[in-house]
Amino acid sequence: MSPDSPLAGSTIVLGVTGSIAAYKAADLVSKLKQRGGEVFTVITRAGLEFITPLTFETLSGNRVYTYLFEEQRQFDPVHISLASRADLVLIAPATANFIGKMAAGLADDLLSSVVMATRAPVLIAPAMNTGMYENRIVQSNIKKLADLGVIFIGPESGYLACGYEGKGRLASTDTIIQEIEAILRT
Repeated sequence: MSPDSPLAGSTIVLGVTGSIAAYKAADLVSKLKQRGGEVFTVITRAGLEFITPLTFETLSGNRVYTYLFEEQRQFDPVHISLASRADLVLIAPATANFIGKMAAGLADDLLSSVVMATRAPVLIAPAMNTGMYENRIVQSNIKKLADLGVIFIGPESGYLACGYEGKGRLASTDTIIQEIEAILRT
């Protein structure tokens, strides 16, 4: 790890939503840690269908959060605590559902509440079927969020887990890290 890395000493809150690409988020946590970042993971209920908290706890060395009303030992609402300590909030993979929830301003689970409460930059890396990604509603939601200052990266084109080929693959780990570093440098 280089001490002059933009990730050195930074805190990333990683949101993992319900996509088959959730397994790629584990590699992302590992590489962020190797570059000196502190990573706190929030997994949505749908995300838990694809990957377990233990994976992220092992790779990050930090507790993983899954529920808005986590048991607290002292008064420190978890969504506010995570939102305020973040230098950047990254949603990777981000589903059409989560993007739509953000665009509607909903905060009905831990991850959406963190996003609503943070003052840190928010970076979204979508991953979904091509038809879903190209849907006019999804594109409208992306445009709305981008107009509000949310940063998007990808998706990439290629073979998708559903058997289709096209745009919808989660951006590569290296591409996401380069974008995070660029954001943290500003």
